[in-house]
Amino acid sequence: MSHVNQAPSAVVMVRPHHFTSNPQTMLDNAFQSECLAPNQSEQAYNEVTNAVKLLKNEGVKVHLFEDEQTQTPDSVFPNNWFSTHQSGELLIYPMFVENRRLEYRKDIIDFLTDHYKVTVVTDYAHLAKENSFLEGTGSLVLDHQYKLAYAAKSKRTTQSVVNTVCNLLALKPVIFNAYDEKGTAVYHTNVLMCVATEFVMVGLNMVPSEERKALVTHFLQSHHEVIDLSLDQINQFCGNAIELQGNNGRILALSQTAFNALTTAQIAAIQKTAKLVPLPIPTIESAGGSVRCMIAGVHLQNK
Repeated sequence: MSHVNQAPSAVVMVRPHHFTSNPQTMLDNAFQSECLAPNQSEQAYNEVTNAVKLLKNEGVKVHLFEDEQTQTPDSVFPNNWFSTHQSGELLIYPMFVENRRLEYRKDIIDFLTDHYKVTVVTDYAHLAKENSFLEGTGSLVLDHQYKLAYAAKSKRTTQSVVNTVCNLLALKPVIFNAYDEKGTAVYHTNVLMCVATEFVMVGLNMVPSEERKALVTHFLQSHHEVIDLSLDQINQFCGNAIELQGNNGRILALSQTAFNALTTAQIAAIQKTAKLVPLPIPTIESAGGSVRCMIAGVHLQNK
């Protein structure tokens, strides 16, 4: 067991000023709905403000960036375009949808490079031109301690790019299929599962039975308690949680929607090792992502 932390104590978040449910992602994101609220921008802005406050109350360091652009409706989900690693690696990813490629921000990269030990920035964004995609920690759910990268196959997660990134970061790829009740491939791995230090939350019944066994074997070999989520719970974003390091131990940040959908037994299992911190973000969830998508963990070492 290495001393690598699964739960980061610092995160990057983006507060949108012109939020809307992205029409370009509607085609393959089954979790999305038309947001009909007339003041959705204002509501999303306030939801981020409140979420930041709740995380800071727990002792999480939040680096908050403003997005005042109008052509980046999904910028509230920065975890898709970059990731950071304890090795000092910072990766930039090839995004599936064109308007999401406008989310790349040099100021965020520069900030991280100024304040943390970034040894190398590797930019894979150009792979999108070759129709190869990988959307950060949306596509890859990482087990930092056991050097595993879980990836559900989809239009947004190209197997060759998974392998390239895993080679770079010395991770073992665990690639599998996952489908919703209509037989549609799950668009992002992090909607389906969350790896925390001591437990994994995962919608096992969305994974074909022959692949499910292999997946569970990985969880057990890495000493994780498996908290199985129903299809309905996945649809309420229970899989889209993230464990963070707070002042008084680890917390599990998840949406209020997700929290409300958990059973008392599941809550008890999580609470053994992490405090549940529900964040109310109903407007943002209409865009098809939840708390995990909003948080880009900073795994870099301080300067």
